[in-house]
Amino acid sequence: MYPSEVSSALNSFDPISLEDMESLKLMNRMDTKYVFPAGMLPLLLRALKPGYKVLEINDKRAFGYDTRYLDTEDMLFYYQHVTGKLARHKIRFRKYESTGTTFLEIKRKTNRNRTVKWRIKNISEPGFLDDTASHFIRKHVAINSFTLQPVLNNSFTRVTLAGLDTMERITFDFDMSFTTTDGGRAELPYLAVAELKSEGFPSRSPFVDSAKSLGIKSTGFSKYCIGNALLRDLPKKNILKQNILLINKIKYEYSRFYGS
Repeated sequence: MYPSEVSSALNSFDPISLEDMESLKLMNRMDTKYVFPAGMLPLLLRALKPGYKVLEINDKRAFGYDTRYLDTEDMLFYYQHVTGKLARHKIRFRKYESTGTTFLEIKRKTNRNRTVKWRIKNISEPGFLDDTASHFIRKHVAINSFTLQPVLNNSFTRVTLAGLDTMERITFDFDMSFTTTDGGRAELPYLAVAELKSEGFPSRSPFVDSAKSLGIKSTGFSKYCIGNALLRDLPKKNILKQNILLINKIKYEYSRFYGS
């Protein structure tokens, strides 16, 4: 996905190390997402250079992520999300290419619309719930861990920016693909998703200003829900209609310029 343009834009940033990012972990935060054509990513990054540093690990500034989502047989977490239920959860194994580490992670959306995340290092095969993992899940989610099973895999490339003068972190995900346990696959090379993570409502954010100037609007978006909606015939998919229409619009514009 436009590797030379993205690399050129990223190379113009000052770097920040993983250790220095610790103060911006933001495990209890506000999240705001933005969905836009991946072709706009280099332009947006260049606009953000004055206000941010880029995460750099071992001389790399873009990193691969592999995620395996767990859910119940009746897709409890999926339906919690698409129906807008607050106090909802996601449970996933995530492998971070930058460090080679896999974590079991739980995300909770509270009834105050804040995101809280807990995680532990995973020493077993991703997707396998040993005693430590089961205890961790029971501690944070009122659910029998034995009812959970892998339902969706998601891979993407991520860039992370840290605010110079603002307590915020921004991630950009692109080159996304999804696979189901029964072999279904969907690739979205034309799509980018930005997520602004901040302690409170971002009243003064260079990212918000830059996105607005480029016509990029905030929108609710869940990679987990979209992946399932694209690959499974599930009830209530129509709730995600606006997301699907936006994805199809971006895909159409991409195919006009780069072919199908």
